[in-house]
Amino acid sequence: MKRSILGVLLVLTFVAVGIAAAPPLTFTFSDVHANKTATETDSYAVNVNGVIAGDYVDSAGVQHGMLLAGTKLTTVNNSSCSANTLAFYGINSANTVVGWCVSAKTAKDIGFSWAKGKFAGVNFPKGTGTQPTGINDKGEIVGLYFDSAGVQHGFSKIGTAYKSIDVKGHTSAAAWGVNNTGQITVYAINSAGTAYDAYLKTGTTFKLINDPKAKGTLGTVVHTPNNKGDIDGTYYDSSGNTHGWLLHAGKYYDVNDTPTLTRADGLNDKLEIVGRYTPSTGGNVGFKAITH
Repeated sequence: MKRSILGVLLVLTFVAVGIAAAPPLTFTFSDVHANKTATETDSYAVNVNGVIAGDYVDSAGVQHGMLLAGTKLTTVNNSSCSANTLAFYGINSANTVVGWCVSAKTAKDIGFSWAKGKFAGVNFPKGTGTQPTGINDKGEIVGLYFDSAGVQHGFSKIGTAYKSIDVKGHTSAAAWGVNNTGQITVYAINSAGTAYDAYLKTGTTFKLINDPKAKGTLGTVVHTPNNKGDIDGTYYDSSGNTHGWLLHAGKYYDVNDTPTLTRADGLNDKLEIVGRYTPSTGGNVGFKAITH
């Protein structure tokens, strides 16, 4: 059966209208509390099963590493860490987490992974401090380290092999997250030293992904890439306030639990976002945002 050109154009028009009419994303926020007595909860990462990694401060003012599955809290401590410095920043689907603390012996940053009750060191060779912040389902780890001159670089770790990551023309690079295809989110300070630029590193290619609303400000910090092409992070406005953001299907969305002081840190394949905000009363409060 022949189809007229007009008929084809009408079909295409209806398709285009349907795409244009797709509703924007919205977010439902809920506070994250490690338990009823925690005075602060920092939620930095969330895996596809909804398990949140971060840290919390107990009623005695002591900070602990945290895994939170619904209301089930796993508290983690490390005797090698100085008091109130341990936190987890990345988690994969097997509940393996990565994080860092300040060494009780050397006062330098020491990195580690933790799984099934056991710690394993993650420290860049000859570095003077290492901060792992992301891990994927293959066990690939990313973060930042300081060299012998005190200069900051990003890094990746695949198996036992470490690789330094820098952005050309920039300083103080940091790799934050890595997805299962090996894409790495990286941010660094621009050549003028005035703002952060955010990138998605695929192989050897760095793609600039600054939030447009951050133009002319302190810039964009990128956090977690999921396995479906979505990325979240934090940007600064002209007053220096922070706002969470989500990049989905080529569009940037604000992720604000409060109007002025929110950061979006963790993101999973279900578009669940975790982070923290600062209420008017002060302090930090963890949050989880469900995307609709």
